[in-house]
Amino acid sequence: MRLSWIASALVASTAVMAAPTADETNIVARSTSGVNDWNCKPQPGKDPVIMLHGLGAPSGVNWFTKAPILAGNGYCVFTPQYGSAGQIWFGFASMRDSSKEIAGVVQKVLQATGAKKVNLVGHSMGTTVGTYYIKFDGGKDFVNHFVGFGSNYKGTTLYGLNALVRTIPGVSDAVRAICKSCDEFLPPSQFIADLNAGGVSVPGVDYTTISSKLDEVVIPYTSGQLPDEPGVTNIIIQKQCGWVVDIAGHLAQAVDPNVTFWILWALGGKKGPIPGCIPFLVPTKREDDAGIDA
Repeated sequence: MRLSWIASALVASTAVMAAPTADETNIVARSTSGVNDWNCKPQPGKDPVIMLHGLGAPSGVNWFTKAPILAGNGYCVFTPQYGSAGQIWFGFASMRDSSKEIAGVVQKVLQATGAKKVNLVGHSMGTTVGTYYIKFDGGKDFVNHFVGFGSNYKGTTLYGLNALVRTIPGVSDAVRAICKSCDEFLPPSQFIADLNAGGVSVPGVDYTTISSKLDEVVIPYTSGQLPDEPGVTNIIIQKQCGWVVDIAGHLAQAVDPNVTFWILWALGGKKGPIPGCIPFLVPTKREDDAGIDA
């Protein structure tokens, strides 16, 4: 009974630059519906975008701002729900199984749209599953750009809970009985070891990864960074914007307009410098500050 309580608590806990130009702000304002349109045909230079939600997050909630914005800027956008087979909530399945599920989604999108490749955008667990798919399940041949925010490639200590799970007999088994992916996120983990062996990134795929020093879930926040090498761009929110401009932690990045600027910049081929920032400080004004129509 006590182990069950601990496992349940653990699962619950996991669940100053120049301002952007007028054009950069306007691309965020051009939001519309049109997500998950299987009749959508890609515009030249705009591969379809598959958006991978975080742990326990329904796609409609995770992507309620960013998906319509990307669709409004000319992308065919798809927001699959994954990782729920045989589980009590979204993303609770093993991330190895979720990766294979995403592989099937990618092929379905390619067939429907006629595209040769897709772009992946992930939040939180979506970054982990997305990079695993690219590395191990054939994604390197089908992914052009990968963009992750609230990223997690090395797991999370989660305020020392990883030590609790790994040292007290039976706790890891109890966690896995409820949420397999939760256990995989807590180092030392064979899943995390496999993902990092030989490097996370794969040549031929362009990576952009966004992390926050205020991340309340990915601890340390550096777990969301990739080694600086060709084809990899790391953006730390507080370094790019300054501490007084953007205070987004883990969850808030889903509605952070600056993160949206950077996603569009990365998907567009990283033309010009990384876009600057607008203030992202007050939760009730996040969408209004960015001109988001969603």
